[in-house]
Amino acid sequence: MLIGFFEDLRAHRVPVSLRELLDLFDALKHHVAFGSIEDFYMLSRAVMVKDEKYYDRFDRAFAHYFEGLESIEPDWLSRTIPEEWLRAQLEKTLSAEEREKLQGLGSLEKILDELRKRLEEQEKRHQGGNKWVGTGGTSPFGGYGENPEGIRMVGPSRNKSAVKVWEKREFRNLDDSVELGIRNIKLALRRLRKFARTGRDDELDMDDTIRSTARNAGLLDIKMRPEKENRVKVLLFFDIGGSMDPYIKMCEELFSAARLEFKHMEYFYFHNFIYEYVWKDNRRRWDEKVSTWDVLHKYGSDYKVIFIGDAAMSPYEVNSVGGSVEHWNDEPGAVWFQRIMDTYEKVIWLNPEPERAWQMTTSTQWIKQLADQRMFPLTLDGIERAMRYLSK
Repeated sequence: MLIGFFEDLRAHRVPVSLRELLDLFDALKHHVAFGSIEDFYMLSRAVMVKDEKYYDRFDRAFAHYFEGLESIEPDWLSRTIPEEWLRAQLEKTLSAEEREKLQGLGSLEKILDELRKRLEEQEKRHQGGNKWVGTGGTSPFGGYGENPEGIRMVGPSRNKSAVKVWEKREFRNLDDSVELGIRNIKLALRRLRKFARTGRDDELDMDDTIRSTARNAGLLDIKMRPEKENRVKVLLFFDIGGSMDPYIKMCEELFSAARLEFKHMEYFYFHNFIYEYVWKDNRRRWDEKVSTWDVLHKYGSDYKVIFIGDAAMSPYEVNSVGGSVEHWNDEPGAVWFQRIMDTYEKVIWLNPEPERAWQMTTSTQWIKQLADQRMFPLTLDGIERAMRYLSK
């Protein structure tokens, strides 16, 4: 098991050697971590990673290898096969050729009309079919199946192809107290900071004090000056939940670093794409919405705007009325994004997905075009390039 994990770390370009692997074996032998995936995560990262700049790669490898595992038990091999494994066998996996044969219903309106018809006709549960609302299979309606565009009725996203999500999902807020791993992000964000002398005299001007004292025949003449203040204003929009779940830690580190670096910073959450409202608290996002129009009117054009999201969604969510995956939007998301582009001089999009994968998603390409190609990877190099653009 750990050999496979070791190989997965190397596949994700985490520089680990057999020495670290043997150290991990020894730590487990002495029960440094036992029975908890969280404890094993902390232990393995401390042993296997020697430089914090590789934390993100380690997290990706860990999530990839141990996905779905909640506990490590000594008799796990002898236990009954988990239900999730059995369910996965029922989920029909299609080849690329088979996926090409599946045709969408053509428009969001047709998909919703067809769902209404099938809900009226269906009388029992279905598994693995191609028509009824069920699980597995190739029907556009249900969960855990394969269809290029459909409505997910239950469960987590698997293929990111749903154009609507039936169930109500709850997301948690980003933690702005995260400290681990933010040092390099802070250094990258610092490129954007611009200082100016403002306010009352409350800072000692050492150079002027020395000059004035020298001119005053050695009698101390203290000189004060206004304290430097960071005058950059930043507006952050975080995509939260769904396909962004694997990047929560990365976003929390960015959020925490930004709060430390920028005195004038505001933030809001959205899901997948920007529409007529955003929110500040994910726990109350259905009750305490903030009008996007209010945001545009409240925060001046001198704010630098940063969107953080994977930009991977159904194309309907970008360019269609009613295209939002979880509510009915009267105007396409592209219209709202263009309003933001028209209001603020500097707007960028930070994408946690690997840059090589952007070409594979239509919505990513569209959003990149809407942002005038100002989409950067959520890496240290990408953040530095983004800050250089914003600071011009």
